[in-house]
Amino acid sequence: MKAYGATNEKIKEYSSRNILLVPGAGDTLRFVKDIMPSFIVSTSYEQYISSLCNIVSFPYNNVHCTKLDIDKYRIDEKETAKLTKIREEISAMEMIEIPENAKSIDDFSQRDQETIQRLDEIFWEEIPRMESGKMLKEVNPVGGYEKAKAVQDIVDKLDSRLDNAMYVGDSITDVPPFQLVRKNGGLTISFNGNEYAIREAEIAVLSNNTIVTSVLADAFNRFGKDHIMRLVEEWSPSGLKKYCATPMLRERMFKLYPKTLPQVEMVTAGNRERLKRESSAFRKSVRGEAVGKLG
Repeated sequence: MKAYGATNEKIKEYSSRNILLVPGAGDTLRFVKDIMPSFIVSTSYEQYISSLCNIVSFPYNNVHCTKLDIDKYRIDEKETAKLTKIREEISAMEMIEIPENAKSIDDFSQRDQETIQRLDEIFWEEIPRMESGKMLKEVNPVGGYEKAKAVQDIVDKLDSRLDNAMYVGDSITDVPPFQLVRKNGGLTISFNGNEYAIREAEIAVLSNNTIVTSVLADAFNRFGKDHIMRLVEEWSPSGLKKYCATPMLRERMFKLYPKTLPQVEMVTAGNRERLKRESSAFRKSVRGEAVGKLG
């Protein structure tokens, strides 16, 4: 782990106090890393991810995330005050609603068009003139295409193939890696994903606990993609008894869900639009309205 300066350490400390995890996430990360090579590919900053790894005992060396050394930037009190005002202004903005099938900014509401215009002014005109604007130029977020590149790099370093990869994502930044893995025969799973994730994934999971991911990962590791597809086709208590080979996982599932299992479906042309709506709504209920709307 790199040595951080004072501000970086403060960010890391703040992160460690404010990490939010879906129930079961820590258990799933530990379980999956013990049964097969596992990696986190995230747009989040390294300070947050390193704190997460410490909390859930996940190896930081198996992480691809956004690097940020904020201590290299010298921001004076005047700029700090200006950034504080910008933060307050952005926080007061209404969440932008992306219209279905929108093709240009003209398809947005008048209010959202004004919000987008103001955000463009902030991020493309005002901040670039500041010292802090250097961060926008120099920091390379691990976004969609960088995520796909990270997945390819991981597979290459493991001397493996993409058809041996299982990728779980939930947002628009997961679209390129979804496309890469799916095109090459791997398995793509949307876990409480938004419409972009559902559009590209083969399996949709709507669950308030990540135990489902553990079950699917275990089946994929033991028997491969075809086995998982049969499990999802027969997703039911009897299907779990038939296709889930690890008793501990079956027992945990039945204990958590004695009456009705979480929703798990293969994404098809016939149900894709329905799953987009259902998964987006479920995502908001689990993550909160504001966070759930994020791409």
